[in-house]
Amino acid sequence: MYLRVTAALLAVAALGACEKPAPPPQRPAPMVSVMAVKPQTIPFVPTYVAQTESSQQVDIVARVSGFLDKIAYDEGELVKNGQLLFQLDPKPFQAQLEAAQGELLAQQARHATAAANLNRVKPLAQQNALPQSDLDKAQGEFDASKAAVFAAQAKVTEAELNLSYATIRSPVTGLASRALQRQGAYINSLSPESKLTYVAAIEPMWVTFSVSQNQMAKYRNLMAKGQLVPPKNQNYEVEIVMPDGSAYPDRGKISFADPSFSQDTGSFQVRAVLPNPQRTLRPGMFVTAKLHGTVRPDAIVVPQLAVQQGSNGHLVYVVKEDGTAEVRPVVVGDYYGEKGIVIMTGLRDGDRVIVEGVLKVIPGQPVQIVEPGAAGKAGKAAPAAAKGGKAAAKKK
Repeated sequence: MYLRVTAALLAVAALGACEKPAPPPQRPAPMVSVMAVKPQTIPFVPTYVAQTESSQQVDIVARVSGFLDKIAYDEGELVKNGQLLFQLDPKPFQAQLEAAQGELLAQQARHATAAANLNRVKPLAQQNALPQSDLDKAQGEFDASKAAVFAAQAKVTEAELNLSYATIRSPVTGLASRALQRQGAYINSLSPESKLTYVAAIEPMWVTFSVSQNQMAKYRNLMAKGQLVPPKNQNYEVEIVMPDGSAYPDRGKISFADPSFSQDTGSFQVRAVLPNPQRTLRPGMFVTAKLHGTVRPDAIVVPQLAVQQGSNGHLVYVVKEDGTAEVRPVVVGDYYGEKGIVIMTGLRDGDRVIVEGVLKVIPGQPVQIVEPGAAGKAGKAAPAAAKGGKAAAKKK
């Protein structure tokens, strides 16, 4: 009896040992796509907020006082160099000119009389037929009449200028603003109301932007390290991006850079000249200026999605030679193109950076490298398969 009980207990123990649960299956290595790092020379194109400016904006100011007879241009439209803009009443200036011309004729007559008198007195004085004082007097009258002729001529010139100033023409070709005075108004040339309008030249066009001290220090530091190479002879090209995001078809050149920093803004101003044949650009527009010409040699560029933000900065995942993933801290630079970003430090030539499937990677664990795009498809297929399995189990 005892032997039978012992045998039964041993059989139960053996059965329990056979029914011990099997260990769970290991998690498969996540599928990822990688990109081999290869340094390359890429353009470095800094961007700035810029504003358009007329290359020659001239205030039209009345130089003489008078009544405004005529506004002879279409406000806001293009005017040509020399085109009539305003006409002041010319009659007062014409009268002044005629009076000055009459005075000139009178002084010329006096001068002719003084010259004839001097010619008569001079030979007689040389023969001692007249005293020297008569010769001195005749010479003085001649010199005084000559000076009076010069003064009268100057008044004629002044009157001619005043008459010409009554007709106000555009000094440049450009867009004319609205008239600040109306027809019939009295214009006082000595008052602030003497400004009548302005004309702004729009061909070519200026584009101005500012470079801060920090930006300049950064660029100089990178150039000193050889990480930036400027164009030969500082021959930069300026591209304009319009407010709607479209690129302006023509590029310009830098024509001026302020030699000193502004004490108010801590930046210095740069000006570029661009052609504007279609009059697309108007003064005062806010645009984006892109500075072309500088290159970044031996640059490392990776997709933006490959860069993660960690607690201590940016990082990427690289695949080591043994097929495991490794976290690599990096220092990022500027964006490149629409999807790339420059890595300043942290990667070297030949590193395999994970660009797809990053969220499934565990540092130190192996990964499975697949073709680009396959990792994303696998990630989408897995939830679908899991969903199908649940549905099948429920149906069963």
